[in-house]
Amino acid sequence: MNPYILSTLLFALGLGTTITFASSHWLLAWMGLGINTLAIIPLMAQFHHPRAVEATTKYFLIQATAAATLLFASMSNAWLTGQWDIQHMHHPFPTTLIILALALKIGLAPLHSWMPEVLQGLDLTTGLILSTWQKLAPLSIILQIQPTNHTILIFLGLVSTLIGGWGGLNQTQLRKILAYSSIAHLGWMILILQFSPSLTMLTFLIYIFMTFSLFISFKLNYSTNINTLTTSWSKAPVLTSIIPLILLSLGGLPPLTGFMPKWLIIQELAKQEPAPAATLAALSALLSLYFYLRLSYAMTLTISPNNTTGTLPWRLPTRQFTLPLAISASTTLCLLPLTPAMVALLTF
Repeated sequence: MNPYILSTLLFALGLGTTITFASSHWLLAWMGLGINTLAIIPLMAQFHHPRAVEATTKYFLIQATAAATLLFASMSNAWLTGQWDIQHMHHPFPTTLIILALALKIGLAPLHSWMPEVLQGLDLTTGLILSTWQKLAPLSIILQIQPTNHTILIFLGLVSTLIGGWGGLNQTQLRKILAYSSIAHLGWMILILQFSPSLTMLTFLIYIFMTFSLFISFKLNYSTNINTLTTSWSKAPVLTSIIPLILLSLGGLPPLTGFMPKWLIIQELAKQEPAPAATLAALSALLSLYFYLRLSYAMTLTISPNNTTGTLPWRLPTRQFTLPLAISASTTLCLLPLTPAMVALLTF
């Protein structure tokens, strides 16, 4: 892609999210979300592959549906209450409709079925943008709404954690596994959002670090399915030793960083009313941990059938461990001892 066009599209991506962040009026927030969607569509379709074009079409239709629902709900709220302000959502009908529209935008279950199919049709770099940056603006609106109906958020959160675990169990394509991982992590964020918004933001920040590390590692390793993971030791031995740790951190296994948000969320949920919700969320984390363990096992504890030429890539120059990946991987693996400082910041 032409660098000038690429720079314009990335600028538009940042601009759309910034407009949504800074807006207190529904029309401005809707406009920011629209700019965001239109900016990423050329990035998704840039390789002109049938799968990429199909994924782009699906994504556009879903985002257009969610944006239309959001606009209808905000107009209904203005009709019923006379308010266009995002933080003045007191009527249950438009509030529920807006939450469902935003859940469709970010891929929360049970409105999630587009997410694995779209991510599977994209390259890993665009998939990284879709899994991280594109979630920022809708999440910021959900944080600003502060709905009075907590039941729908708990329902969306629990269903997302369960489906994010179940859906990834029988997948062999890494991008689909990462999509279900994204759904499960978003479920954890939505589950705690009404009780501790700052903890939601901390969870999302750690999720961005972990997902960035994993996407970039797979990109450097040229891995798109489990079979290619089994031969990665001959391509990049350093990455092969680090990727399983990143996967286990995503699964929330102590003593890695990914354990911190799950620990704090379950602790906060246990203090509040929904103790059964905390139990169900903790059990659903085991489902996610299973397929992360399966990927780690495929990488480190199995030896794929090799012939003489299959072991040759180690002789060739390999993709080097980059500085951003080193920083994000260190954050993904070593942040758990700072948990007391994080808790102090959250309660400050």
